[in-house]
Amino acid sequence: MPIIINLDQVLADRNMKSKELAEIVGITEANLSILKSGKAKAVRFSTLEAICEALDCQPGDILAFSSSNSSEGGE
Repeated sequence: MPIIINLDQVLADRNMKSKELAEIVGITEANLSILKSGKAKAVRFSTLEAICEALDCQPGDILAFSSSNSSEGGE
């Protein structure tokens, strides 16, 4: 997938655990794990907004695009 999720790095930079972020954002730890692993097919803007607010960051701090990955294993 050409979208890279950098949520683990942002969490580490903020000294925050996934469980804490999930509670603040109002999603399950399982759904947060799916997002962090890059296996999510979509993310709601309201969820992205809540994550950015909780982590005091921009969407670009969490999400990145890599065209070099776009040809790997597509569906």
